[in-house]
Amino acid sequence: MTPSSTETSATPELEQRAVNVIRGLAMDAVQKANSGHPGTPMALAPLAHVLWTRILRYDAQDPEWPDRDRFVLSCGHASMLLYSMLYLTGYGLTIEDLEQFRQWGSKTAGHPERGHAAGIEVTTGPLGQGIGNAVGLAIAEANLRARFGPEVTDHHVFTFCSDGDFEEGVSHEVASLAGHLGLGRLIAVYDDNHITIDGPTELAYTDNVPERFSAYGWQVLELGEVANDLDALEKGIRTAMADAERPSLLVLRSHIGWPSPKYTDTPAAHGSPLGEDEVRAVKGLLGMPPDEHFWVPEDVLELYRAAGRRGEADRQAWGTRHGSLRDSSAALAADYDACIAGTGKAGWEAKLPTWSAGDQVETRKACSSVLDAIADVVPGLVGGGADLTGNTGTELKGAAKIDTHQFNGRQLHFGIREHGMGAIMNGMATGGLLPFGGTFFVFSDYMRGSVRLAALSGYKVVFVWSHDSIGLGEDGPTHQPIEHIASLRAMPGLRVIRPADANEVAQAWRVHIDRSGPTALILTRQKVPVLEGSAERAPAGVVKGAYTLVDETGPGLELVLIGTGSEVQHCVGAAATLTARGISARVVSMPCWELFAARTAEEQATVLPPGVPTLAVEAGTSFGWERYADDVVAIDRFGASAPGSTVMNEFGFTTEHVTERALVLLGLDGEQ
Repeated sequence: MTPSSTETSATPELEQRAVNVIRGLAMDAVQKANSGHPGTPMALAPLAHVLWTRILRYDAQDPEWPDRDRFVLSCGHASMLLYSMLYLTGYGLTIEDLEQFRQWGSKTAGHPERGHAAGIEVTTGPLGQGIGNAVGLAIAEANLRARFGPEVTDHHVFTFCSDGDFEEGVSHEVASLAGHLGLGRLIAVYDDNHITIDGPTELAYTDNVPERFSAYGWQVLELGEVANDLDALEKGIRTAMADAERPSLLVLRSHIGWPSPKYTDTPAAHGSPLGEDEVRAVKGLLGMPPDEHFWVPEDVLELYRAAGRRGEADRQAWGTRHGSLRDSSAALAADYDACIAGTGKAGWEAKLPTWSAGDQVETRKACSSVLDAIADVVPGLVGGGADLTGNTGTELKGAAKIDTHQFNGRQLHFGIREHGMGAIMNGMATGGLLPFGGTFFVFSDYMRGSVRLAALSGYKVVFVWSHDSIGLGEDGPTHQPIEHIASLRAMPGLRVIRPADANEVAQAWRVHIDRSGPTALILTRQKVPVLEGSAERAPAGVVKGAYTLVDETGPGLELVLIGTGSEVQHCVGAAATLTARGISARVVSMPCWELFAARTAEEQATVLPPGVPTLAVEAGTSFGWERYADDVVAIDRFGASAPGSTVMNEFGFTTEHVTERALVLLGLDGEQ
């Protein structure tokens, strides 16, 4: 629905005092914390006032209303701007929360974190991430609107961006895709204040930003020196909203720290408190009580609280329309509800495919087969590859693609934009979709900032990384991941799953869809055998992180072989050889350290009994394996260019070498 006008009936004098209250809260919070960024909240207070009182469709009483407008503060260092608005408009933050800005256990962290306080849509820490999240939110809005109708999805995405956001490379990637797609519900305001921490932006930054975004296909509106003109700001935003065919960039020339006598237009206003004397001076200029801290007069608070309640009627009308959707098409409503909930429809697991032992299947191809099988019953699944859709197993065969002004598909081509893909998927995950995106595992390096934020924030995203080892072959060491899996296992909050075969791939998807948070799915380029017993044991085993795939024989367990991914087959082969020699060996498939670590010590001991010699096998660095194994067949150098089977053989990832290393571990090397 087109947003109705929310223009305030407040007097100009009251609105000006309201704007100044935002400035005062920002100054006081930063000063009390003796840490933070006061200058940008001071400069953008009028813009925030206009957005929250005249533009945004929201209901502070129901912060998760699915069809609310979204706001992303990409310049997250200006967090007091957002916190002030969330307090003033009634999202639940209190004055005490503002007083605890940047303190232990507070809801008001140095940068906004989703989940810490109602109304924070995404976690914007590193610059550039927020604009990527906003693009993802806009893609989600466009997709849901096209698939389920404007009756249940019809909103805008707004973001405030800084010079720092646009200097970061990720902003180029996401803005390019947004322009290509024609995301007309996306409106970005560029706070063109010409100041960075080091000094004037001209020290290192002389881009023509309007021309750059125009070249991307955005509508560009240069507002000029209107940072304190409420009506001009509203007019600019509404002009942007009127163009439904292109994303819009509003270029606003602001003055950081205004109206501080000492610090306006200076780097000091960027990242340091103004000082008590300067805060008093600014308050005096603004007509505020100089010695009162966190001053919010009753009429100003009522103005903002009324704005926070203004969307209630819109929300209730949406509820009626949502009910009508359920009445007219129960199936369509079930799909929509599953999207918003971020899960599958009831009984969706029954659609997961299985493979027979002995089949030779690349786990990346198994991934594509799983997606094809469950797409209809997990309607939130939308994604693709970074120009590697078929190569990474992220192709939805037969699915319509999302393209310029065509948003009802499920296949999204991200282009060669790995970091942008990650940031966009994080936004999609908060907008009502279950995004997945694929590239080669070695290029996870390009995505790390976004992956870390997904883990920190608990976004339900699947990072599909294929070509998972030296087994990819001829492309050589620049494309062969060695240290990557260990580095990602070190990241809190990220499930790293490296399936041994196709059946484990299917169960990895079950784990992701049934649980919260992000998953890294690590897949092979080369074919690997479907292992005997995986169809029966993987459903209960993968969710536990590690499970016994091959039972030991004989009266007592003498050795445990642990494998992940394509190396589990060599553990199975070695166990057979050892068993023929009378050695009782167990094979454990350990697709996910994180899931295994979450089990109790007693549960872990049923899989890896204490005191039993254990050999791990993984085509990556040995780092970390001392946690679970006495020895490890690994690779602690970079790879080599040759056919994949040759490289694997040369580095010792063979049944014969695993057998030899097992015998050495048991002290039986050389014995016949």
